[in-house]
Amino acid sequence: MRAVAPALIGSRERTAMATSPDKSLPERFADEISAYIIDNKLGAGDRLPNESSLVEMTGAGRSTVREAMKLLQSRNIVRIKQGSGTYVASNPGVADDPLGFTFIDDKQRLARDLLEVRFMIEPQMASMAAEHATDDQIACIKELCDESERLAALGEDYSAADTAFHNAIAESCGNLVVPRLMGVLKASVPLFIDVTGKKLVEETIRTHRGVADAIEARNPTAAHDAMYLHLVYNRNMIAEGAMAKSE
Repeated sequence: MRAVAPALIGSRERTAMATSPDKSLPERFADEISAYIIDNKLGAGDRLPNESSLVEMTGAGRSTVREAMKLLQSRNIVRIKQGSGTYVASNPGVADDPLGFTFIDDKQRLARDLLEVRFMIEPQMASMAAEHATDDQIACIKELCDESERLAALGEDYSAADTAFHNAIAESCGNLVVPRLMGVLKASVPLFIDVTGKKLVEETIRTHRGVADAIEARNPTAAHDAMYLHLVYNRNMIAEGAMAKSE
């Protein structure tokens, strides 16, 4: 993790601000910070200057800086850690719920329709990870698989580790776009656990292990098939739930 150098406003940012008179001052300042992150090639975890430094460097008021940072946090561009500072977020600009799944009432249908999309994407994603993952990425996938299994065995909530497992596979497939699609699919893991009544713990752990082992073995076909099987278990359980609900 590295701290940001104090030179904040460049000519490009000034030009952008001058051509955005329809935006509020905090919005323009937020755009300026975004441009700075891009221009300086800052990555997840890199620290931004503190509020006092930003005020001193730019001449903006404290209220403007605070509102701009709130905007950036709402857009998942920065993460504000109380007592620590402000950092570039993981997958900056990708919201946790970009398509507003939270506001869809019919969770049973949402789970079913999300699963259709996952069938389109995730088996191929696992196959790509088997071809392109680095040794460190494979180690991360295996660790998250272990963590999901440990939590499940204890009867604890493993949804965060489950989600991180799928994200790690997306990050390992050697494609810049695929990890950003996971913002759309992120809501599906806890949703499926809820919709299936937590009845797929054993199958989830077994198929996760199959996916992780196939990626470690650099076997794209086996990774594809293991992920497909993982989704089939979910589909069957969701279908059973829908039938029981209609009876």
